[in-house]
Formats: sequence, C-alpha cells, structure tokens
Amino acid sequence: MRRISVGLLGLGNVGSGVVKLLSDNAEGIARRLGGPQVEVRRVAVREADKPRLVDVDKSLVTTHAEALVVDPEIDIVVEVMGGEEPARTLVLAALAAGKHVVTANKALLAAHGDELFAAAEARGVDLYFEASVGGGVPVIRALREGLASDRVDELVGIVNGTSNFLLTAMTDSARPFAEILAEAQQKGYAEADPSLDVDGWDAAHKLCVLVPLCFGTRIRVDQVLVEGLRGIEPIDFRYAERFGYVVKPLVIAKDHGDSVEVRVHPTLIPRRFMLASVNGVYNAVYVSSHALGSSMYYGRGAGMMPTAVAVVSDVIEVSRNVLASAAGAPLRRLSSPRVERRIRAPGELESRYYLRFAVADKPGVLAALSRILGENEISIHEMVQEGRPSDGTSPDPVTVVMTTHKAKESSMQTALAQIGQLDVVLQPTRLLRIYE
Repeated sequence: MRRISVGLLGLGNVGSGVVKLLSDNAEGIARRLGGPQVEVRRVAVREADKPRLVDVDKSLVTTHAEALVVDPEIDIVVEVMGGEEPARTLVLAALAAGKHVVTANKALLAAHGDELFAAAEARGVDLYFEASVGGGVPVIRALREGLASDRVDELVGIVNGTSNFLLTAMTDSARPFAEILAEAQQKGYAEADPSLDVDGWDAAHKLCVLVPLCFGTRIRVDQVLVEGLRGIEPIDFRYAERFGYVVKPLVIAKDHGDSVEVRVHPTLIPRRFMLASVNGVYNAVYVSSHALGSSMYYGRGAGMMPTAVAVVSDVIEVSRNVLASAAGAPLRRLSSPRVERRIRAPGELESRYYLRFAVADKPGVLAALSRILGENEISIHEMVQEGRPSDGTSPDPVTVVMTTHKAKESSMQTALAQIGQLDVVLQPTRLLRIYE
C-alpha cells in the first residue's frame, strides 16, 4: 500500500516532536492505518544549518517553503511555524494545490479561519487543527465529534498553561507576580516577552477557535473582553481563600439564545468547582451541554510532545480520510452557513465581583463606597475591613474587600470611575470577576 507523505513547515519544539513521534511510533501508526507508512518527506525551515532537537536527514531540509507546499509528492502539509504570516499564505497555497493541512496555529485560525475553511472546502481537502487549543487535550475532537448530537450551552476553560502556572505558584507561595514571572522565565515556563500569555491574548485566540465549534458562530478577537494577570497581588489570593475561592485564568463562552458572551480574565471560582484543582501548566475545558450535562477535558496544554500528540493524531485522521476517499467531509460542517449570533458587548456582561479598595481610615468611608455602589444598582454580598495596627502607627491605607451580587459590567465600571474620584480612595481599586 502507498505511503502517506508529510511536508513539515517548521522544526522548532512542536515540529521536532512531530518528527520524533512519527519515527518512534511508525509501526503502531501503520497498524492503525491498516498498513501504509506515514513519513516526513520534506521539512521547511528558515535556517538550514541551525542546531535541531531531533536528527533529520539533511536531504529532506529546505528553506523554500513555497516549493514544499506545492510539491506533488506531498500528501499532508503540517504547519507548526506559528504566527499569521507567512503561515496564512503558505497554508492557502497548500490548500489550493490540493494538499490536506494540519495546523497548530490558533492565531492563524482566529484571524483567518473563515478564509481557510472556505479554501479547503472549495478544493475538497481536509484542514485539521486539534493542537491549536489545549495541546494534547482532545477538546476540539470532543466538540466536533463527541458532542455533535448535543447542544453546548456553556464552555469554561483554562487554556493557557503559563498563566495557570503563575497563578498556581502565587496561590501556593504568596509571592509577588513579578517575582514568580521572572522565575518562570528562567525555567522556560514563560517567554522572554510573556505579554501574549499573561495579558490574555493567547487564550482569546483559542476562544475564537472554540466558539464556532460550540455555538456555530464566528467571533473576532476584538469582540472578546480580555484582561490579563498584571496587578494581581498576594493579598487577593488570601481573600479569595477566605471567601471560599481560588483564582484561575479562565476563558468563558455562554449561549444566551439570541446572543453569545465571550470573555477572558482571571476569575475567582469556588473551591468545589472541577477547574479549581487544575494546577501548574495543565489545561482543562469544562463543557455544559443540554443532554450530556457537565463534562471536562484535561491534560498538558503545551510542550513538545503533548502538542505533537495532537498534531500526529490529526495526521492519522487525515490519512484515514485519504485512504477512504472521504477527505473534506468535516470541513463541510465547519464552513457551512452559520447562524449569525450577536456577540455581547463587554458592558452587557453580568457577573459577581470581588473588589479590593485601599482607603484612608476615616469615618464615612464605607458609607461613601456603599452609596456609590447602590446608586449603580450593585448590591454587596460580603465585606471585610482590615484596620490599622492597634498602635495606629502604620501609614498604609486600610484595605476594604467586598464581594457583590450579580451586576452589569457597565454599572460596575461606572461605579469604579466614581469611586476613584473620592479623596479617601488612595489606590486604584482591584476588580476580579467571580464565576459561580
């Protein structure tokens, strides 16, 4: 039986993992396919002589990615180079040439998914993307196939391992964010420029990939409420524990029938919630669906081998489709006409809130805070005030922490703007949302 030939775009961590997995598990993969071997035939890189994590025959390596994606001997193009360009141009060229494509590129799909799916459908080829969200966690396959007969109502997940590692470390050690981030960078858990991870944009790109699978509607990154981790302090974890919560970096998407809400932010969640025990670099996605109810998908969300597992699983699935002459079928479901759903603006979102104020120790402060919240239809659920030391010598502000009942985001932002104008408020108010 004929071989399945793979052309690889990129030979970094994930690309190296793909090469290693295809080599180490060659016999098992062939058995799963009923005989055919899957082999890496060409590898496109920017620098041919750069040291690599795996040994690759130099005759397979090229710096001409444009030639690889149209090579008539290539069956499947695997894109693991990342970024929007030149990945978009190369993937479109591969699809136009009749190649099946497997990608791990969430930024590419978030920005250009409609264009890519339409191009794949037009040519009757496959475009698979399991590794774009959650690394080795098979959440995309679960949404696309396992829950195909059900109706998803809500998705809540931890999809960025770096952010989860940082918040887990702050929970365990009560050290400042900047100190833990520096340590994570030294250990390789965070990039030298961690902005994409800690500011929430990586998670937002992944949410843009997940929402169409859940609700049949496309979203743009600029429609997502996105807040990062900067500004969270050890004191917030102490109060979260006191109120019965842990702090996690969540993506949230919810179907409201006529509209969909989408947001990314650090969140207080109850200790009893399944996601509360997902720590370190692990990812998990919790799905609530109409018939099945609650289900959760958990595992390592990044790294060479977890991500390579997802990529190679897609390669095997595409190979099965090729051998069965069934390529392109899943794409007809993904690129078919969609239900246009309004995406809720950030101000429309509703949540419970955690608020931490730094105020002067003067009479009437609590009354002023409560008055402004009440005027904006925000009801207080719990409140704790930390007084000064008994000798009264500390010059530091007094900490007042409140949790609220559910309120509109627009009302909360208006209230905080008004509170910020009070002379007795000495530092910006810290806001965290609460998920129940």
